[in-house]
Parts: sequence; structure tokens; C-alpha cells
Amino acid sequence: MTLRYIALLIAGLSVLTCKTWAMVNVSMEDRVEVYLKGKAEISCIYTLKEPAKMIVWSTKLPDREQSKKGFFAYDTVENKIIDEDSEYAGRINFTHSHEPQNSRGSGLLIIDNVQLSDQKEYTCTVHDVSTDSGEGHTRLQIFNSPSLPVIEGIYTGISVIEEKPSKVAHCIVDNGFPRPIITWYKDRLPLQQSDGEVKISESETTKANGLFTVESNLYIKAQRTDKDAVFYCEVKYSVPGGVRMTESKKINISVYYPTTEVKVYVNQPDRLIKEGDTVEIWCEGNGNPQPVFTFTHNGEELNENNQMLLLENVTRSDSGPIVCQSDDFDAEINTEDSVNIMVHYLDQIVVTTEKTVLHQGEDLALTCNASSSLTTLTAWYKDGTRLVEKHVLELHNASYDTAGVYMCEVTVPSLPELQEQKSVQISVRGKPKFTKEIEVGPVNKAERSVNLTCYAEGFPFPTITWTLSDLRTGQPVPVPEAENQMTDTGIVSMISLRAMSELTAKCSAANELGTEDVTRKIKAYARVTTTTTQATSTKGTRLTVPPKQPQTGGGSGVIIAVIIICLLLIAILGSVLYFLYKKGKLSCGRSGEKDFTKEKASKDDIVMEMKSGKSEEAVLLQGVNGDKKSPAE
Repeated sequence: MTLRYIALLIAGLSVLTCKTWAMVNVSMEDRVEVYLKGKAEISCIYTLKEPAKMIVWSTKLPDREQSKKGFFAYDTVENKIIDEDSEYAGRINFTHSHEPQNSRGSGLLIIDNVQLSDQKEYTCTVHDVSTDSGEGHTRLQIFNSPSLPVIEGIYTGISVIEEKPSKVAHCIVDNGFPRPIITWYKDRLPLQQSDGEVKISESETTKANGLFTVESNLYIKAQRTDKDAVFYCEVKYSVPGGVRMTESKKINISVYYPTTEVKVYVNQPDRLIKEGDTVEIWCEGNGNPQPVFTFTHNGEELNENNQMLLLENVTRSDSGPIVCQSDDFDAEINTEDSVNIMVHYLDQIVVTTEKTVLHQGEDLALTCNASSSLTTLTAWYKDGTRLVEKHVLELHNASYDTAGVYMCEVTVPSLPELQEQKSVQISVRGKPKFTKEIEVGPVNKAERSVNLTCYAEGFPFPTITWTLSDLRTGQPVPVPEAENQMTDTGIVSMISLRAMSELTAKCSAANELGTEDVTRKIKAYARVTTTTTQATSTKGTRLTVPPKQPQTGGGSGVIIAVIIICLLLIAILGSVLYFLYKKGKLSCGRSGEKDFTKEKASKDDIVMEMKSGKSEEAVLLQGVNGDKKSPAE
């Protein structure tokens, strides 16, 4: 063994000695990396003692024992290509430089549009003029970035009751070179092969263009916690100068597991339920998918609607426990839960009293009750006014003011929708009584009518009778039909009449206990008109008198004085005109005929009509003697 090591050591030293003293030295990069269809630049640097004569390039497949194959030769003396393989035709460029002073030179081989077939080991051999040579080697590595990974989950779901790992997802990446690497992740943690828990199967395909397609399938033994897990695949691939990675989209999977616990609850659990409501009762299991649910109440099976039980128009009989039971046939597990519901109610009011008709001065107690499942509040009202807040209402020393409608209201403070009301009529016996005199309503001046109303209390309810008579003559006047309306304590009667003269109205109320009367004087209401009249003289002179304006206090005396003055002036004017006429100083037209306008009168008449806002007056003056005719209507 010792001799063998010595021999190997001597051989090694011999090689080093030979290489050190070689006449041609060539240096090249160990590896040149480039993208597919890119440009590869392979340099060859040499030193020698004699001038260079030729540079020859050759290739062989890497990691294989085979002879090299030359594909390019360059004459460094004449600086020209002397040989080129057809495989690289049109894709090769070569540049050469030489430094004679220090016997150094370099060559740069450029390969355009790099193909996968170009991935080889390249040898650069330099020959000098004395037939010495030296060579260097480099490896050309081609890269192509793959497409983005595509993941597809098994959306039909997997079950935890399966004994072996179930397929979860499939991941594929295409057109990579060198071969991409797929790694599976669950919640950002890488998954590794594990017997009975995790299984990963991969396959790769080399396409006609030499690129790789890699596929990977993930299988796991599902757990209940996997229902929220996130799965994705990561792809690592090499690029010039490093390694990159990309991730697929993240997916969730459906995990099926049996129901081991059931929860039942009422929708809106804080809401109090009352009779007539609609109630939703939900049942949920902790399994997936949800099992078949059965609802029962007092041992009776109810209709079901998937996970929800709908109870419409509930009554107090629906109170009690509602049981939800699940039937998971796959796991053969039965679980149940229950919820207790309370349907609240408020019964109709019952009012109790000894009687509803009292004599004046009597006492009475009214009791109001209503059964309820909750605490209630009772109050008594009359005419919208709250009297007491308790079940019993006590009435003392009954009078007509005591009579009326009493309302009992029962409410539930914690559930305001529950509310009941009931009314009772209390009457007080007694002869009729008028609380006020006959009321006179607004006057209808156009119709000269007025409404009369009287109100009488008493029980039994009195009968109203109206009597009308003329105030001056005492003669009875026909009574219009009355409108009567019952109230809580008596009766209201109303008539509508035309007061052409002053009247006396009497309202009589009578029942079995007595009669009561009330009277009132009604003044006459005249029609109101306003017009403008004209006075025309027989001499053809027309006088216009404006309507008399309404006066304040003392107006009637002023009006009479004005009328007298006007009459005197008219008489004087008429006398003057008549005197001139007799003397022939005043003509009556060309033919001597008299001129009449509008209405006829005697030859010496002067007519004047006056109307005020309240009365009408007409005065007819004859000649100058001042005789008066009756007033015109």
C-alpha cells in the first residue's frame, strides 16, 4: 500500500511539474450561465512563448466519457475562420486579440439564440507555431423560467373518518429548465412525506422542446382542524446566478367530520315572546355537513325545515322545552340539546261591580283584573284623565258629575305590546238637570237663521221637547225638527230656526223622576242689503243720493236731520223751478213736450228713494205743497 501511495504522489508531482513548465497555458470560466434564446459569451485567455497559430473549439456532453467534437477553428496568423460546424451556422461570432510584447492573447466565442442543445462542455485548444498546445474547459448552463404554478383543490371534500390519506390538491408547473421543484405548504409550514399522515406523489414530463412539466399531488389524513387550514404549493427554479421561487394561490378544502355536539337557540333570544308572535328556533351541530335534525315539543315531533323550526302565531301552550336531536348516520352518533321558551300572555279584562246605576249620594267600588304571565300595571281613566293606578276604583257620594264612562287599562311594563282596555258606563239616577242655559250659535245672516242647543243631564235619559212662541203676540211658532244626541250623562238637543221676529224658546227635559225647563229670548234677525238709488225730477234733473253709511252712537238723530235738510232743499229747488216755468222762463224742449226718464210720475212730482245698510226709506214729494205719499217698499 505504501509503494502505491508513493507512486501516485510521484505521478502527481510529475503532472504538476509538466503543467507548470508547459509552453501554452489556457484559462476559462468553469461555468457560463444564460437564458434560453439568449446570448452566450465564452472567453478563452491564453499565454505562450511562441506565437499562436490556431484556436480550435470543440464540445462534448457534460459528465460523459466521449471524444470531443470540434465545431469551430480560427487561424490566428491570417485572422480568419478556417472551419465551422453546420450546427452553429449563423449563430457564432468570434473575436480575437493578441499582445505580442507579453505573448498573451484571448478569444471570445459568442453564440446567439441559445438552444437547449447548446448545453455542453466547451473546450478551447490553442496551438503555437512549434506545435505545442494548451486547452481550457467551461460548461454552458441553459435556464428557462417556468410558468406560474396552478393549484386545483378537491372541492368535493374529504372525510376525517377515512383511514388512509385523501387527496387534497393537485399542483402543476410548466416549461421549466432545469427541472423545477415543488414543495407543499399547510398554513405556511412545509409538508413532508409521513407514513399514514402525508403523501406526496410527483411526476415529470420532458416536452418535445426539452422543457420540463412537473406535477405533484398532495394527500393527507384529514383532521377536524383542517377545515380552516390554507394549502398552497411553492415552486423553486434556477436562474443565472441564483434560485427563485413563486407560490400558487391559497385554497381551503372541505373537511367532513361527524357532529358530536348540538346547540339549539331562539333567534333574537333577548326578545320576550308574546302570543301571536312568530318564533324561529335554530339548531346547529359542530359537524360538517350538518346532520339531519328533529324537533320535538312535549314528546310530539314537529315539522322541520333544515336547521330552523318556524313557529307561527304562538300561544301559551307552545311554552316549554323544544328539543333538537341530530342523527349522523355516517358516524352513528346521536346528540341533542333543548331550549325553553316562554310565551307570555295577557288575558282580557274582567270588571266587577255591584251595579252600574247609582242613586245620588251612593258609593260604588269597581274592580279590574286581567291574568298575565308578567307583572302588570292597572289604571282607571275617565274622559282621558287618569284617576288611580290600582285595581279598585272607589266612587263616593255619587252625583251627576260621577256619571260617565270609566275605562280600565292593564299594561305590561316589560312587554308594552301586551295591553288590554275595557270600559263601563256608570249612571246616576235623578230628574233632569240643565248645566247651562240654551246656547245660541252663530247667525247665518243670508238665511236669517240661528242654531239653538240645550243639554240636560239625568237618568233615565230625559226626553227633550222644544217650544217656540212670538214674544209680542204670545202665539206659538212651529218648531223645526230637533237633532238629538246621547252623551255619557244625558242628551244634547239642537234646532235651527229663522228668527223673523223676536221669539221665546223653551227647552223641556223630562224623565220618570221629574221635569226641568229652561227658556231664552231670541231677537229677530233681518236680511241685510245695500243698494244705490237715483231720484229723477219731472224737469229732467236727476239727483243721486249715496247709500247711508253706518254710524256709531247717536247716528240715528244725525240721519233724521240730514233727511229733513235734504227735503227742504228739494222743496225749495222745486218751487223755484215751478215759478220759472209759470213765467215762461224755462222751456221743456223744442216741441214743448215733457221729458220723462225711466219711471212715470205726475207732472209736478219729484221722486227720491234712499236705502241704508239696515233699512229702506222712500219719500215722494208732490209739487211745492209738501204732500207725502206712502214710502215705497
